[in-house]
Amino acid sequence: MAQSQNTELLGLSLQELTDLVETLGRAPYRARQLFDGLYRQRWSSLEQFTTLSLGLRQELRESGVTVGLPRIEKRFASVDGTVRYLFGFTDGQSVETVWMPEGDGGEAGDGSASGDEELADKKDWHRATICISSQVGCAVDCAFCMTALLGLKRNLTAGEIVGQVLAVLEDQQVDVERSRLNLVFMGQGEPFLNYDNFMQAVRLLVEGVGIPQSRMTVSTSGILPRIADFGVEPIRPKLAVSLNAPSEKLRTQIMPVTKKWTIEKLISALREFPLRDREKLTFEYVLLGGLNDDVQHARQVVDLLRGLRAKVNLIALNPGPEIPFSMPSEKRVLAFQNILTRAGLPAFIRRPRGRDIYAACGQLKRTMELVQLTRE
Repeated sequence: MAQSQNTELLGLSLQELTDLVETLGRAPYRARQLFDGLYRQRWSSLEQFTTLSLGLRQELRESGVTVGLPRIEKRFASVDGTVRYLFGFTDGQSVETVWMPEGDGGEAGDGSASGDEELADKKDWHRATICISSQVGCAVDCAFCMTALLGLKRNLTAGEIVGQVLAVLEDQQVDVERSRLNLVFMGQGEPFLNYDNFMQAVRLLVEGVGIPQSRMTVSTSGILPRIADFGVEPIRPKLAVSLNAPSEKLRTQIMPVTKKWTIEKLISALREFPLRDREKLTFEYVLLGGLNDDVQHARQVVDLLRGLRAKVNLIALNPGPEIPFSMPSEKRVLAFQNILTRAGLPAFIRRPRGRDIYAACGQLKRTMELVQLTRE
């Protein structure tokens, strides 16, 4: 890697760190010390890298090298324990990240805690989910999502994606090795439209931070070329697809991305997706009152997904300003779930987390608006 001014270490692989230290005339083992300090130890400044000599630390500073950890600008705490973080970057842009203790709000009745009872008795037991952003804003323009109202500002770097996780873990004082931690790439942005940086972040989170890929899930609106690329990755999270409608016309109405990649092409690509042992595809379905929540829609979902190893997460709309839809009734949500489960398609109702602080699914925009107004 060519040396340049204002180099941020966070986001660099072990090989890239090796290239960096070798340009300074240092032994390659120094790169491993940097890698461990960045990702395993979560050190945020060069002064903390005491495994390096004072001379090397000084040389790194003089070369314009910094750690590059994003700063926490604001925190909002929900009554249910969820915390919404606003992260600021050096160019003035911001994203939001959500911490959900004791699971991710759950899939009602999915038994996901099965097998954890023995661990749960341990004093150091900790279980949580972090919802991570991959872009500043989003270009996909789903009609039910507040983030879409921001438009796309820019992609996040691999370091900015990893940095969200590291900063939250440090703020919450999480010991990764003693915790059951889940990561979901379901915050602001479409990860598959920032594919290379997203995948670099995944590899660093696995190889550096020590979070198993089996504990990660990425959600996509259905970017077909990247679904194919994703399927052959040696290290990859589980795949979730934002479906939200069973017909071409209705899905196009609420998800314009369908104009480019149709439902037929999407399902065809997913039938070819190489699932691992015991792995299932997850389909996310946001229920919009009176629009896509009828039992007839549920029957169409059953027909559409027939033959796939899949489950469905049902998400009642999380309301917000400028969102032109209403929440479905509990009766319609339960009726929709009943149709799916009776047909043999596992379906779970996602309990909202952090709705009171605009931290629930589809709500990540509010804090950014407030901060922008304050800056103006």
